[in-house]
Amino acid sequence: MKNIILDTDWGGDCDDVVAARLLANSHRNGEINLIGCIINDCRPYSVRSLDAFLQLSGIDIPIGMDFNATDFNDDGAYQKRMVDDLKSKYVKETDADDAITAYRKLLVAATGKVEIVAIGFTQVLADLLESPADEISPLSGIELVKEKVAHLWDMGGRWDGKNPNEYNFVATTRTISGSHRMCAYWPTPITFLGWEIGDPVHTGGNIPKEDPLRKALIDYKCEGGRCSWDPMTALLAVIGDPDKAGYSTVRGYASAEKATGHCSFVEDANGPHRYVIKKHPDEWYEEQINNRIQLNNI
Repeated sequence: MKNIILDTDWGGDCDDVVAARLLANSHRNGEINLIGCIINDCRPYSVRSLDAFLQLSGIDIPIGMDFNATDFNDDGAYQKRMVDDLKSKYVKETDADDAITAYRKLLVAATGKVEIVAIGFTQVLADLLESPADEISPLSGIELVKEKVAHLWDMGGRWDGKNPNEYNFVATTRTISGSHRMCAYWPTPITFLGWEIGDPVHTGGNIPKEDPLRKALIDYKCEGGRCSWDPMTALLAVIGDPDKAGYSTVRGYASAEKATGHCSFVEDANGPHRYVIKKHPDEWYEEQINNRIQLNNI
């Protein structure tokens, strides 16, 4: 069973909630072992709301936070409601480890290799590579990633050639730098699911209104469902095989410009990166996700 770490901009959009439920259900069904979460967008209720949402599914795992990530234009629309309605083990946000400490602890403690599902901003992944040896591990960040990470599944970039300016890559100066460094230096294979893949696929609108997932969609003004960038990436990682998940791939080298974060791709059959292309109508992917995100009985 594969070990998964979720790296999310929880609060920046509500498709993260759909993705978190899909991963939680996959964990409870024995498909994956979700070992921890990293939040790369710091809001007043981020840690407590994500923990409470996972606790609802009976999942109690460590959460780390990039406490410097306060430079994003969002208000965590659904987070306070979750904290008010649900229970978390955290009393305050700073009860969680900072993101790099949490990553290093999770990687060192993991039995076997780890796969990372990244559905948000890029700065934490890039900073992890540059982290020094410490009391957690004598390995540098890039050495630790080489030793313990098998694959990075990333919702980021746009790979259809129509617009290189994708939000996860370019949101702030920190994400621009992170995107450039991640593409240039990440030492394991990366599979990208681009903006163009998830935008026309809408999921979550079939969830009962009393479910906290649906309440989050309502709080984000997406009661009928949301674009599925993040849950499509999560499901792709759970299945682990793009062909079985309904995609073809293009292999090569992804890059993000150092000054702008604008993405580009050079095809090469031997390259370490690939992006996915849908093989089915949008409705096919909607059905796959909607069937996996109902709140399982605890």
